[in-house]
Amino acid sequence: MTHTDFRPLDPADAPVPAYGSGSLADLLPMVARGLGVPGYEPDGSHGHGPGPGLDLVPADRVCVFLVDGMGWELLRDHPDEAPFLASLLAEAAAAGGAGGRITAGFPATTATSLASVGTGLPPGRHGLAGYTVAVPGTDHLMNQLRWQPAPPGSPAEWQPHATVFQRAHAAGVAACQVSLPAFEHTPLTKVALSGGTFLGRLTGEERMDLAAERLAAADRSLVYTYYSELDAMGHRHGVDSDAWRGRLMVVDRLAQRLAEQLPPRSALHITADHGMVDIPEEQRIDFDEDWELGAGVRLLGGEARARHVYAVPGAARDVAAVWSEVLGEQMWVATRDQAIDLGWFGPVVESRVRERIGDVVAVAHDDIAITATRREPGESAMIGLHGSMVPAEQLVPLLTVHRP
Repeated sequence: MTHTDFRPLDPADAPVPAYGSGSLADLLPMVARGLGVPGYEPDGSHGHGPGPGLDLVPADRVCVFLVDGMGWELLRDHPDEAPFLASLLAEAAAAGGAGGRITAGFPATTATSLASVGTGLPPGRHGLAGYTVAVPGTDHLMNQLRWQPAPPGSPAEWQPHATVFQRAHAAGVAACQVSLPAFEHTPLTKVALSGGTFLGRLTGEERMDLAAERLAAADRSLVYTYYSELDAMGHRHGVDSDAWRGRLMVVDRLAQRLAEQLPPRSALHITADHGMVDIPEEQRIDFDEDWELGAGVRLLGGEARARHVYAVPGAARDVAAVWSEVLGEQMWVATRDQAIDLGWFGPVVESRVRERIGDVVAVAHDDIAITATRREPGESAMIGLHGSMVPAEQLVPLLTVHRP
């Protein structure tokens, strides 16, 4: 290939999530609007309400069941393993509109998506804008899923916005989260999903039964429940594995179990935080062994398919040029200012969030991963990966069961 053959991807062509009309950040604000929670009026006068594109059935009792790692394309491609969910997909497609799918947000990763769900805000506002991000003013990366190492100050200083659950609880709605007991006191739960009552249950069946029970316990209720095990199977074995398909069968049975217990005047919304793709070893680049990509880089954040690259002082322009030259035909490579201006993190990026974003943001377009085998040995061993803005990772289901 000659130099004149090089055609880098234009960051402006990346498919930006549908913030304000059809993203995870719009789901609970629309639910809250239907429940009459102040601050989510259709005119957006309080700055929390979503746009007009997310059409939800009105209900007095609402449950959101979020399945970690269940991308829309994965669900669409496995109807035999998930017949109940496939039937809901078919109903959504027949109804038109979004066809039972919305976008996760960028990056398409758990910490970011759960914060978008719980706060009803895009990443540029809640600030959990990546799997690992630089703590401004330091030379440290923070893992926002595990909250390690913890940044200075309280979790509420890192993410100061109230959650939708907190606002709903204050408005008299019986808000509740039903999840694994281990998640009750984590900083991520505190900043993204707290408000009302947290109830921990170990098994998926217990969570479904308790979610239905709590849904029926009040005239107006908002219940969130979560299942993480599908994502774990994808990371460990890949989404093209019997282990992953078997776990999807479990998810399908759980969703049906919950749907069959819905009380009157209720709606169940089934969604996910991201999709996933399997990336073979030969399509991975090890940052720890690549001197060219490492030149001028102070910290490597994000994850394998959505990298935050932090440059040493004065080297940001050179790092952007090198990453674009090396990876620009397979990844969208943007500077921090470009990524913000293009709306990758939402229409607004708050000043406290800006420096958490890499000087360079590199997002996979093709089947490629930038791993780091020495500094990220666990993540580098994962088969299934996510984070990007491609449909396989970005599109998630939004399936509704309604009991009048």
